[in-house]
Amino acid sequence: TRAVARAAFPKGCLAMRVRDALGPLFDDEIFRSAFGVRGRPGVAPGQLALVSVLQFAENLTDRQAAHAVRARIDWKYLLGLQLTDSGFDFTVLTGFRDRLLDHGLEEKVLDLMLERLIELRLVSGRGRQRTDSTHVLAAVRDLNRLEFVGETLRAALEAVAVAAPGWLASWMPPVWQEQYGARVDSYRLPSDENERTELTWRIAADGYSFLEAAFASDAPHWLRQVPAIGTLRAVWLQQFQRTIADGMQEVAWRGKNELPPSRARITSPYDPDARNAVKRGSAWDGYKVHFTETCDARDSGRPHLITHVVTTDATVGDPVVVDEIHDRLHAKHLLPGEHLMDAGYISAELLLTAPSQHGVRVIGPVRPHTRRTVQTAGYGKASFTIDRDARRATCPDGAHSRYWTEGLDNNQRPAIRIRFATETCALCPSRGQCTNPTRYGRQLTVRPQDQDAVLERVRAEQSTEEWKAVYAIRSGVEGTIHQAVTAAGSRRTRYIG
Repeated sequence: TRAVARAAFPKGCLAMRVRDALGPLFDDEIFRSAFGVRGRPGVAPGQLALVSVLQFAENLTDRQAAHAVRARIDWKYLLGLQLTDSGFDFTVLTGFRDRLLDHGLEEKVLDLMLERLIELRLVSGRGRQRTDSTHVLAAVRDLNRLEFVGETLRAALEAVAVAAPGWLASWMPPVWQEQYGARVDSYRLPSDENERTELTWRIAADGYSFLEAAFASDAPHWLRQVPAIGTLRAVWLQQFQRTIADGMQEVAWRGKNELPPSRARITSPYDPDARNAVKRGSAWDGYKVHFTETCDARDSGRPHLITHVVTTDATVGDPVVVDEIHDRLHAKHLLPGEHLMDAGYISAELLLTAPSQHGVRVIGPVRPHTRRTVQTAGYGKASFTIDRDARRATCPDGAHSRYWTEGLDNNQRPAIRIRFATETCALCPSRGQCTNPTRYGRQLTVRPQDQDAVLERVRAEQSTEEWKAVYAIRSGVEGTIHQAVTAAGSRRTRYIG
């Protein structure tokens, strides 16, 4: 195999360079817990792990990856196989991934590779790393609200038709076969508003009838555990409100303000974990992935390597994942000395806790006090004198605040809200520099004193040329994200969930 590969690729190729530089990467023993001790021998798990890496690197399907194991000399070279090795059936890869997930080994492949890179001194802790995120589209079709509820009901009927065909046939109206037999996008929905409304209420009523039958006392008890039934029940609860009076049923859409928040709202019957989010005017259904990579200076001689990847649903804010990233990097002995992030990750708590808990200096911009401060030479929070002992603030014109309220902000973090009286601000000659012409006086939100101090310090630092030069290195992670999207297909999920 080696001789043929060298003859075919005299200058080498990616797979051959990986083998030459890193040697055998994955020991079968590492995956022992995911495999039984009885039955016929299986394919070596270390080999399957390496095939999975190559598969994602080249964006191949399971069938294409299994074919490459049989047909490509560079893959045989990397895997250490004989030329006559016939490989394995492509379905083995699906079973291997299931085993990894069932036994909590889904990140073991990356961890083992990082351990090998640490041994070769290609990556180490206490250097400089950077993190950024991008959106991931769920592998489902975008549906409008009517299509969504119609397809949710159809998916539940399809699932029960497989799980309990006899029970379903015993009560389902025959007309449902015609109404819900085809996917909702297989035919044109009515354009007339009255016809669409009539169709909506028919689907809603049929869904309630289906749920009542599934949860009736004479229905199989296990039927309620079918995932599609649970999804149907949750979607109907989220999308409709039903009232029953004098034996009459009334169903209506939930209004915009009555819908659950995006973090709890299901967007597809086929991927109940996907969530809808909006960022900078772009909306998507799916997830968000965060990449962390090393970015040491060029004179270090080390390549830029990804050290951690974490995927969340689309609604999870960037600051939430930073502690998890640091904890996982600590477990891998790869905590950075400096961690570069954009403003979306930065919070006062992070700037305080990262150095004390992990010894990590977080570098990233903090937002200005208010939009008005940025757009004009207006009064920012720094222009006010905050007297915490007296629980009041004094504006640049000498007026004192009236209200001082301690509580939590929208992200459930400690905050103090300060407000000036309406009549005080209404007659102030500096109102145009201070607050918008609303019926309320100027409002300030301040953090606990230690957090406020670190925010002011960073605001001062980020205006210096030295800080800007260091932070400019962060932008390189966007190239890594671009490569992950274009080369590895990270923009869209391959699987459900």
